[in-house]
Amino acid sequence: MIRSRRRRQTSLASLATVATLAFLAFTTVSLVPSHAQAPDWRTTVQQELPLLGHRNWIVIVDSAYPLQSSPGVETLETGASQEEVVRSVLKSLATSTHVAPDVFMDAELPFVPEQKAPGVAVYRKSLPEILGKLPVQSLPHEELIKMLGESGKTFHVLILKTTMTIPYTSVFLRLGCKYWDDASEQELRRAMKQNPPPHPTPAQSK
Repeated sequence: MIRSRRRRQTSLASLATVATLAFLAFTTVSLVPSHAQAPDWRTTVQQELPLLGHRNWIVIVDSAYPLQSSPGVETLETGASQEEVVRSVLKSLATSTHVAPDVFMDAELPFVPEQKAPGVAVYRKSLPEILGKLPVQSLPHEELIKMLGESGKTFHVLILKTTMTIPYTSVFLRLGCKYWDDASEQELRRAMKQNPPPHPTPAQSK
């Protein structure tokens, strides 16, 4: 009788221990913060594009491009090739009704030797086909980085990092208004300067 009671007590104690351990394990797992998977970069581009306008940037960069800290700069790791990301972004911009890109590239790119950066010659050769008829402006790399840093203080800048491991290959896309180009803006400013609105008289101001 005593032995049976002892066995029962031992079994109950074992069950209590197992239940306690299971509860602790569940609690520990539930307290560990969950990390939601980052959205696909294509999804981000499609979601943000309607919100972007003139003075915003989308930049497709090589692997070693620095992580900038201006508050408006958003950097995403795509895990995709430079060519794939550039083509995808340009395709999205081509179908956009409100923004069009001004293309900037590093002035250093034409001088990068194939011997020190294998593949750069092929990349340079592919650019006309990738960019199509879009005109390209060349500026020193440091100047472009500073432009993004300054823009990021006020405007949103989306940086898409690729698997590219060739220097000075980044493609900088400064967005402009598709339905109101620079020529239209200059014409408007000339008209405003030549025909300034009359100053209101004291009677009109009342």
